[in-house]
Amino acid sequence: MSQSFAPPLVYKQTQGIEDSVFQANGEVKPHWSYLLNSLETMGASSFSTRNEKALRILRDDGASYNVYGNNSIASSTWNLDLVPSVISSESWRNIEAGIAERAEVLNYLLRDIYGPRELIRTGVIPPKALFSHRGFLRACQGIKVPGNQDLIMLGIDLMLDANGAPTILTDRTQSPSGMGYSLENRTVMSRVMPSLFRDSHVHRLASFFQRLRAKLNSISPNQDDPRIVILTPGSNNETYFEHAYLANYMGFHLVQNGDLIVRDGFVWMKSLDGLSRVDVILRRVDDWYCDPVELRGDSQLGIANLLEAARAGNVVIANPLGSGILENHVFLKYLPKIAKTILGRDLRIPTVPNYWCGDKEDMTFVRAHVDELVIKPIDRSTNVKSVYGGSLTNQQKKDLLEKIQSSPDQYVAQPIMAPSQLPTHTPQGLAPRPAILRSFAIADDNSSYTVMPGGLTRVGEQQDSFLISNQSGSYSKDTWVLASEPELTKTNIKTDEQNTARNIDLISLPSRVVENLFWMGRYAERAEASLRLLRTVFVMLNGEEPISDVCMPLILNAITEVTGTQPGFINASAELISAPEQELLIIVKDASRNGSVAANLTAMLNCADQSKELLSTDTLRVINDVRDGLVELDSTLVGDLAAAPEEALDPLVTALMALAGLAQESMIRDIGWRFMEIGRRLERGLQTTAIINRLMVQEVPETDQNILLQTVLQSTEALISYRRRYRARMGVQSSLDLIMLDTDNPRSLLFQLESLNQHIQQLPKPHDNKHELLPEERASLECETLIKLSLLTELSSRENGQRVLLAKNLSRVTELLWSISTLISDKYFNHRESSRQLVSSIGEQA
Repeated sequence: MSQSFAPPLVYKQTQGIEDSVFQANGEVKPHWSYLLNSLETMGASSFSTRNEKALRILRDDGASYNVYGNNSIASSTWNLDLVPSVISSESWRNIEAGIAERAEVLNYLLRDIYGPRELIRTGVIPPKALFSHRGFLRACQGIKVPGNQDLIMLGIDLMLDANGAPTILTDRTQSPSGMGYSLENRTVMSRVMPSLFRDSHVHRLASFFQRLRAKLNSISPNQDDPRIVILTPGSNNETYFEHAYLANYMGFHLVQNGDLIVRDGFVWMKSLDGLSRVDVILRRVDDWYCDPVELRGDSQLGIANLLEAARAGNVVIANPLGSGILENHVFLKYLPKIAKTILGRDLRIPTVPNYWCGDKEDMTFVRAHVDELVIKPIDRSTNVKSVYGGSLTNQQKKDLLEKIQSSPDQYVAQPIMAPSQLPTHTPQGLAPRPAILRSFAIADDNSSYTVMPGGLTRVGEQQDSFLISNQSGSYSKDTWVLASEPELTKTNIKTDEQNTARNIDLISLPSRVVENLFWMGRYAERAEASLRLLRTVFVMLNGEEPISDVCMPLILNAITEVTGTQPGFINASAELISAPEQELLIIVKDASRNGSVAANLTAMLNCADQSKELLSTDTLRVINDVRDGLVELDSTLVGDLAAAPEEALDPLVTALMALAGLAQESMIRDIGWRFMEIGRRLERGLQTTAIINRLMVQEVPETDQNILLQTVLQSTEALISYRRRYRARMGVQSSLDLIMLDTDNPRSLLFQLESLNQHIQQLPKPHDNKHELLPEERASLECETLIKLSLLTELSSRENGQRVLLAKNLSRVTELLWSISTLISDKYFNHRESSRQLVSSIGEQA
């Protein structure tokens, strides 16, 4: 159907649903008018096209939200509804002032809790409201952040009524998530609806992040050259995309616990050139998990003795450890009283009513009105979930009240709040959906707080949705705060321009990130070599000429050797050799089989996720192509093998070649790229020696030899070049010349060894080195020299049915390549010289 016949996107007031779009007389509110008229003019067809474009952008950016319990290889692409939430300038003025005011109150509360505790002494807060919450960390007593604000960042969940009046639902103070997703939403919206966004005069977000960066720089104990890192739990965290996105956007290192170490009271990052001091940690790890020595002993996410460094003032943590106490739901009950004590007046924005079961009067109220209330634990980090009393049976209510009575201090109750309904795109058109807004505030240098103009709006899946959560599949919206007049460009934000040149020279990546780039290169090459050989064999199995009984076991053994899927076809039965198809399919798509294509690609994707902040958008797009191709393998490689299984492998080979091309043409030649190239050259060298060793060492009749040589040349992408160059029957010497010695062939063994040697020579060296070759340089040079000094006539000569010298040289090259891998890993990744544990264990799996 053409666009002219597409139904318009019309939003109508729904009976019985009070939303924020229409006035009492049924007319659309002025700040919604332009948007809704534009959507109606746009039509469903054009909107659908833009929606598809938005999905592509989100996918290409790698924007994902990992839903816990979802073990699929494909990550969950971030959900974005292209109909934004619109807030008028007048409404936002009140919201902004209220959020900034609340941030100041919470900052005072945080300082008081870990300081004099005057609010406890004067009876404003009952002692058990504080001490019964596990978020209160006595070990954090006295820790202060430079300046007048300990609370650097704050996330606030609020809902708006039909008139735009806000009510605050909860505070997020440990490591509030959503800022990065808000920025990604804005980026996508401005690209798919540029005219609508521009003409709506929406407040921009960039200055908010500039101020955050300036604030983090200002609180650094080292003002000369502050090093700021973002501490992430890792790629399995649900918001890992945001961690990497912010690190990339703000120019910070993204680190995990293994990247940091505390020595002599300071925090250091393990980098390729040793240890680099860390001054500020923007953490995305919850309080309890940050220090296994003084907090949670079984934590695998924290840094031992981190609190020691923070207490000494040698590192600043934002937000400071212990700030999770502010998320105590009990404080919502006492916040009005706290505000009057601090400000002398009520808060501008009211908080949802809270009934604390530790208070006798509140407990009596909860018992009488349990059907109308939502029961929550005071600590959101527990596994206890919120329960709506009205959804329970009589027996369930009785059990719930008994459970509460056993530990009343641990529960609060809140009435059901009906958020405003916002127009949301559905398959049936625009429909009302309940929405809540998370906005953010950051500390300013002038002792006040700056509020993000907008934030992250989330909408329920259904019109009567009770739970609005990303974990439950809710969609997000960009939040448009309309400016009453065109915005002026902010020019009073300090920059680091004076240190730019020097900082570029001082860039040092965490060892873990570089190690993942190294193994990303290796796994990509390993998967590509396996795919090429398997594709060649599938074509031969389905070809017109049958593979001889001499060639078949040798070719299948080569597959086992190249993929590392032992025992596989080695010493296999005659039945397996004669019908290898099922085993070949397992080698392709069984991710649980070590060495399979699926296992190698999964490992490569994991390495890419661990170094995502260093990868370009184009690279992430290709990686997503690999991810999609891997997911599709199960559906394409089924049924009759006559359906050309090799064609199912083509998209993966193409994607891996595109990835290699991007590395050559788009990546900066920094240390990360060099290690990825070292990984590629190492692995391609190992794969090439393996296939030559299996298919060219053993003497076979000439007819069979031609088949084996063709297999080698085809799987190493050299067959066309061979035919064009030699135009004759297959020969061992000419084949070895092309795939071993010809440096004009980028897939030849010598090309790999020369490139490897060049990269190794460029690696950082000890300052006390006096022109001696390092162990990895000696091994690399020996490898390259061994092949360069080889004579084709000697390599192709036979003794007792074997090409003995060829086998000997290949064996030595393989030994040296694994030795180089071990030496590099121990020196640059593990920061030790003697141990072989990492590479040995990986090698065994390989």
